[in-house]
Amino acid sequence: MLKPLKFNINNQILILCGPSGSGKGTLVRHLLETHEIFSLSISCTTRQPRIGEEDGKEYYFISLDEFKAKISSNEFAEFEEVYEGKLYGTLKAEIERIHNLGKIPVFDIDYVGGLSLKKLYPQAIDIFLLPPNQAILEQRLRGRGTETEQEIQTRLAKANLEIQHQNEFTYKLVNNEWESTIVELDKILKKYI
Repeated sequence: MLKPLKFNINNQILILCGPSGSGKGTLVRHLLETHEIFSLSISCTTRQPRIGEEDGKEYYFISLDEFKAKISSNEFAEFEEVYEGKLYGTLKAEIERIHNLGKIPVFDIDYVGGLSLKKLYPQAIDIFLLPPNQAILEQRLRGRGTETEQEIQTRLAKANLEIQHQNEFTYKLVNNEWESTIVELDKILKKYI
């Protein structure tokens, strides 16, 4: 278990970026299971839930009209259209909710959202997670069995774009072997705790 943080929790966030299939979700689950100080920031999305996903657990699933109303009300810390017709965003109220629990919000987010959050929280712990190579990334995406061939190709093309932005993040982790990825992540976190 990690020690208490040396700085004000109310100003800290942990940003995990990387392409779809890089292992962000698995890494976030590990963090939440092993470190009580962290809590997942649940994003809003206009996409439909996948099998097994629950509203308020993986995402807040809302309509496009609801999403646009929240944009107009300036309720988002960040938002974007990640895939055509599919918007994602982080509510400011979600970050406040987690800070009020005395925890640090963890973001499983793409690079555009991560960079937007870094502007609002320049003290953020920001990590870009990379797959070992393109072939393994494609294998991981296909192994999920949740996307069509066209969606897989879209995600692979987007992954190539995202990887070009890895140097805009303070830390980079190659998720090749699980155990070594966890060791490297803990080394980064120990710099802050």
